[in-house]
Amino acid sequence: MRKSRVYIALLHYPMYNKRMDVITTSITNLDLHDIARAARTYEVDNFFIIHPSASQHRLVQEIVSYWQDGYGGQYNPDRQEAFSILKTAQSLEDVKKDLEQAEGQKVYTVATDARVYPNSVSCKELRDYIFAEDRVFLLLFGTGWGMQREVMEACDYIMEPLEAGRNYNHLSVRSAVSIILDRLLGELWFEA
Repeated sequence: MRKSRVYIALLHYPMYNKRMDVITTSITNLDLHDIARAARTYEVDNFFIIHPSASQHRLVQEIVSYWQDGYGGQYNPDRQEAFSILKTAQSLEDVKKDLEQAEGQKVYTVATDARVYPNSVSCKELRDYIFAEDRVFLLLFGTGWGMQREVMEACDYIMEPLEAGRNYNHLSVRSAVSIILDRLLGELWFEA
């Protein structure tokens, strides 16, 4: 039984593009659906979409509304349940502040990236923290070509990349979220 609460957030700013310019990425329908489903499957406490644009928030609300209140919710109750944990926010700071107020304790931020950073924590180490300690973790996932370095370095932990030693390491964020949630919160079937 895990002792910590685990939240996830998908950031859209400040992100890098392939030229390493800082940009704001667009929200995608597939990210909302696939990440919400993975988060609900692995019993994540909430899934936050962080974007500074009001028009992108309206897009999220329109998509979620269809699956919560519209025909989509009647047609596919599983999708309705998955979207029940999705929330939007303007900034990472807003999410951290709201979580610390709600939880009454420090929120430990964990950045994820395909690049290698010094002093990274392994999946196993992070899993051990989650299951052994009563803490609140917020796992951060980036879009585009990853989070701005300053955001990464401001986090409490930076998780080692998935399969860092491979010569091709460019998973979609949807795939990376699913793999990371399985490694951190999933059944340890391989040890049984």
